[in-house]
Amino acid sequence: MSVKQRLSASVDAELVAVAQEAVAQGQAESVSAWVNEALRLKADHDRRLRALDDFLAGYETEHGEITEQEMRDAARRARARAVVVRGEPDASGSGPSGRGLGAA
Repeated sequence: MSVKQRLSASVDAELVAVAQEAVAQGQAESVSAWVNEALRLKADHDRRLRALDDFLAGYETEHGEITEQEMRDAARRARARAVVVRGEPDASGSGPSGRGLGAA
């Protein structure tokens, strides 16, 4: 187990409520544990983004800058290979059954 250090921080009330609900539902041992896990996830996320930045910089140094058109083409190819999990894709490709992402 790692050494713990007391921290005083101001947190948005709605996030405190989410943490307390997680504790009440047994999803976290305590609000402190919930916050600790959130900080761990954020640190891991930031580390991965830095690694991606480093990879892209190296790739572009070797192969040239990735253009907007190359990114659009890659996104189009990824969408074409995507598997529809629920519903039928609509003609625009924006979501299942012609509904927006937030529709029920």
